[in-house]
Amino acid sequence: MADIPIEDLKNKVDSLYRLVIVAARRANQLGKSEAHILGGPRAKKPTVAALEEVAEGKLGYVTGDSDEDGLVE
Repeated sequence: MADIPIEDLKNKVDSLYRLVIVAARRANQLGKSEAHILGGPRAKKPTVAALEEVAEGKLGYVTGDSDEDGLVE
């Protein structure tokens, strides 16, 4: 199990709700990607990889009235 402190994650987003949404959307993208499938049985789970990306600041999000609400890599 990944050891990602919740404080590291809370500092990257404006609310825990948004953290869940952003991480879930990214995990869904990773789960569908061919690279994840080729990673074999020892590959990280998509949810762990998504949370690590948020903690490292590699993943952001766009909000507002635009048609492009969603993830920004």
